[in-house]
This record gives sequence, C-alpha cells and structure tokens, in this order.
Amino acid sequence: MIFRTLTILGVLFLSGCRENIAKKETEKTEESTSYLNAFAKAHGYEHWKSAKEIHFTFNVDRDSSHFERSWIWETGPNRVTQISGTDTVQYVRNQMDSTLIAVDAAFINDKFWLLAPFQWVWDQKSFSDTLAKDVSAPISGKMMDKLTITYGNEGGYTPGDAYDFYIGKDSLIAEWVFRKGNQAEPSLATTWEDYITIQGLKIGSMHKNAEGSFKLYFTNLSVH
Repeated sequence: MIFRTLTILGVLFLSGCRENIAKKETEKTEESTSYLNAFAKAHGYEHWKSAKEIHFTFNVDRDSSHFERSWIWETGPNRVTQISGTDTVQYVRNQMDSTLIAVDAAFINDKFWLLAPFQWVWDQKSFSDTLAKDVSAPISGKMMDKLTITYGNEGGYTPGDAYDFYIGKDSLIAEWVFRKGNQAEPSLATTWEDYITIQGLKIGSMHKNAEGSFKLYFTNLSVH
C-alpha cells in the first residue's frame, strides 16, 4: 500500500528528492557560502541546533483530490517515522535497506519542501549556485533576488535537478521554480507563503501555483 501510494505521488508533484547518498564535492566561494548562510539564518537556522524532534503532515490538494502523510523526525539518531493512512514505518536513515528506498525518498522530498533554506547549508558540497539581483519572480512579477541551485549529476534520488529561489526583501523565500534535470523550462512553480515561526524556525507553510489548482501545505507542525 505504501509503495503504490508513493508511485502515484511521483506523478503529482515534481520536487526536491535531494540529500545525496554519495555527495559530489563542489567548491564554494567565500561569497557563495556567505549568502547561503545569511539566507538560512533569515529562516531561523541558528535555532535548528535546539530542534530534537519535528512533527509535520505533508498535504497536497490538486484540483479535487487530496493526499496527506505525516512524519516524525528525531534529528539526533536520524530516526524517521512515516504515518500514511493505516500504515506506519519507522527506520534509522543510516541503517536502512533497499526495501525502504521509496519511503526515504518521500521523506527527503517532503523535508526539502519544509526546510529548503536549511538544506542549502547541509548540502553545500553537493551543488553549484549563483545569485542574480533584481529578477522578475514568475508568479507575482515582483523584482527579487534569484538564487539558483543546481545539484550534481551523481548521487541522490534525483541528481541533476535545479531550483530557482526568489528571495524577498526580508531574505525569506517568496517563490520558487523546480526544473527537472536542469531543463530550461519550469517543471513546477509555486509560492512560499503563510510563514509561521516555531521555536525560532521560520517555515513557509503554504505553496500554491499561479492558477491555484495545486496547493502543497503543512499541518500538525511542531518542533521539540
């Protein structure tokens, strides 16, 4: 049941199944590291060290359909619990076997939507990045800074993907574009909105496409 559900979801949203299994070394300039860390800090990254356990439900509404699955992530032991329908799976990420690949890919996907600014710090050796000033955002048309992150072609669940993050004047993500395989055309573009602050972490709890037919959002969010 779990693996059938995940296959269906792979069609519903094209997002960041990141976190490389075998990370490719990518040189970072001092300037790049500085702005990546500054953007992460704006989202409350300095408080992450106090987060021992995070709970969240990942929801997707597309047209008239709804899907959800819930997670508990114990950050110290890196223990993950997935609750989806009547199924519960628990595993430790550095001790998992091949039967858990689909579940772990779903966790990495959902965690990336939740904590992308922190992944910029965690994954810095896995991607190249550029920062462009005063670029028109794809949904609002407002002028923002555009941070483009392109992952290496080796390792991870979806190598070679690219992400354009549009950063507002408050240094928070306002919109983003996912480009599968670093293709020129967007695979998906959504907002980052309805920010909430929990234990110092600033999290965009709602993501919508321009038409409003796709909504990805978080509920039951808590940090301990």
